[in-house]
Amino acid sequence: MAVTPQEEMFLFQKELAPHWEMLMETLLEGVVLLDPKGVIMAVNSSLEAITGYTRQELLGQTCARVRTDDCFGFGEEPSNKVCRLFQEGGISSSNCVLVGKDGTLRHIRKRAALILDDDQRVLGALETFLDISKVAAQERLILRLQRELRQEEGYQGILGKSPPMLRLFSLIAAAARTEAPVIIYGESGTGKKLVAQAIHCLGARKQGPFIRVNCQAMPEAVLNRELFGPSRGVLHDGDHTGLGQFAAAAGGDLFLEEVGDLPPTIQAKLLRAIREKTIHLGQGQQSHSVDVRLITATSPHLQQRVAEGRFREDLFHRLNVFPIHVPPLRERRDDLPLLAAAFLERACLRSNKAITTLSRQSLELLAEYPWPGNVRELINALEFAVLVCPGGEILPEHLPAHLSFSRGGRLHGEAGNSQVARKDKEALLRVLQEADGKKGEAARILGISRVTLWKWLKHYKINSDELRPAK
Repeated sequence: MAVTPQEEMFLFQKELAPHWEMLMETLLEGVVLLDPKGVIMAVNSSLEAITGYTRQELLGQTCARVRTDDCFGFGEEPSNKVCRLFQEGGISSSNCVLVGKDGTLRHIRKRAALILDDDQRVLGALETFLDISKVAAQERLILRLQRELRQEEGYQGILGKSPPMLRLFSLIAAAARTEAPVIIYGESGTGKKLVAQAIHCLGARKQGPFIRVNCQAMPEAVLNRELFGPSRGVLHDGDHTGLGQFAAAAGGDLFLEEVGDLPPTIQAKLLRAIREKTIHLGQGQQSHSVDVRLITATSPHLQQRVAEGRFREDLFHRLNVFPIHVPPLRERRDDLPLLAAAFLERACLRSNKAITTLSRQSLELLAEYPWPGNVRELINALEFAVLVCPGGEILPEHLPAHLSFSRGGRLHGEAGNSQVARKDKEALLRVLQEADGKKGEAARILGISRVTLWKWLKHYKINSDELRPAK
């Protein structure tokens, strides 16, 4: 007696039901259960979410309804079925593109296998679909970032195309060709370390070590030991163990950050080491020859320290052989769009957020701000914006509040635009909340005096209740 299609469907479901009903809804992957003719017999909720089709729209349809770019179609008759799942007995994990009900495309990782009984008779097939659209987007973002960085890497990883940066790149190349001491002047956050690394990587000592010591970060005794090693001990020729970083940098470059903060006693030892090319471990102790090229970095005020007697003039002349000045960000504003785009991409990669770009208003805000913290402050501002922005485009309200005030402390709202004034008041309140209501700290963040801050508070009629810290 012939079995009707309805009976066949019932028997099929009855035979397989105990094995899949509970599992289907627990899987993140979309699941499709097919009969031997490729007709959809069951789907789970994840597949509905991936395809946009409801269960009712899929059940009883051929698997061609779930369209992917690597599938063959079905003809009118079952004999025309050419799906490679049934031809090959399965589909190993492969990436493909699925077309949703609304026409949108999703990147999918698909697997499929036939379901066989003990006699190797085909009972049906199971297909799984894992949505990897976010992973694919991340990979595209990484590739685009790598491509953009290759195109815009500036010079040895230093980004910039403005005239001041082109002059800087020329000086870096010239410094790398010499063995003379190099001193790098620049405000905090301008990238002096990157300049020092570039000089090392381009120079004749690039095969040797590049050792960095921050002269501001350690107490005098610790810094002395870090640079020159212990004051006692006898070492054999060629033994650098325990001699400190000055000897460890032999054959390479020693980079001293914030050299203007060296204590007077260490200034004297450094001068002697440069002049004699030796390290003296202590009174009556062994001297050790060293072959080191010195690169130092300092704020632009080192000459003022010399004039005040806080830094040795003879040491200054020893270090100031090849001076390089790194321009602050406010003097290279043409680089702001390039820098902002690159740092935004990097912040998005770290946070795994789909943020496309900065709005025009946000870019204008970045262009108006004086950037006292230079490139480092720009990086921090964009990382903050990425964390605050839910996705899409970064708007001015996503940027740190103190950027809402222009150079010189002039209020945007003073021009009479009520909408702008309202936004400025909100931004000022955010800064005050960041400062826990402390007016002195708020003035420091904004780069203004307390008197100016009081004028702003009066201008916007901000009362004491509004100054309370946010809870």
